[in-house]
Amino acid sequence: MSKPILFWRRTDLEGCERLELVIEPDQIRATSTLVCLEAGGFRLDHSWRLSSDWRVQTVTVERWNDREHGRLELLKNGSSWLVNGKPRPDLDGAEEPDLSVTPFCNTFPIRRTSESYGASLTLDTAFIDGPALTVARSRQRYERQGPGRLRYVDLGLSLGFEADLTVDHQGLVLRYEHLFERMTPVA
Repeated sequence: MSKPILFWRRTDLEGCERLELVIEPDQIRATSTLVCLEAGGFRLDHSWRLSSDWRVQTVTVERWNDREHGRLELLKNGSSWLVNGKPRPDLDGAEEPDLSVTPFCNTFPIRRTSESYGASLTLDTAFIDGPALTVARSRQRYERQGPGRLRYVDLGLSLGFEADLTVDHQGLVLRYEHLFERMTPVA
């Protein structure tokens, strides 16, 4: 069993995240807390349960701000998704959730993008707006630029947004242009 702890900081505004991964032979779990000054400031906790091949089974997101607490849960049900226990036919066929406030969820499609230079993967996602706790279908593409380097292209809700990503040997983001970079804790 592997239990890495990762830290990211936002590069576009003030915020940071601590994520703990538990990688076991039959499943992967992740729990995270982030604090961000976006949208009036909030704390957001998210927890993930993935299959051993890094496919999301469930994600739970909880948000706290000065006014309220909100909770959202997505559960994979075959090729469909349940949102807070209710079917969402508009998300049928979406391959993975994509949570707006973390680079962690980019790992899932990155790991499925071929290592060959120029390879690409296009997929539909269940895009979760973290501050708003809403879910909508969106489309994105990952283009392999070389070892440990990819280009993210938004083809859906943020059409036209593109960013270069640098990743480690597990496909976990080291740097996400414009938004995130991994930090190393000081001993």
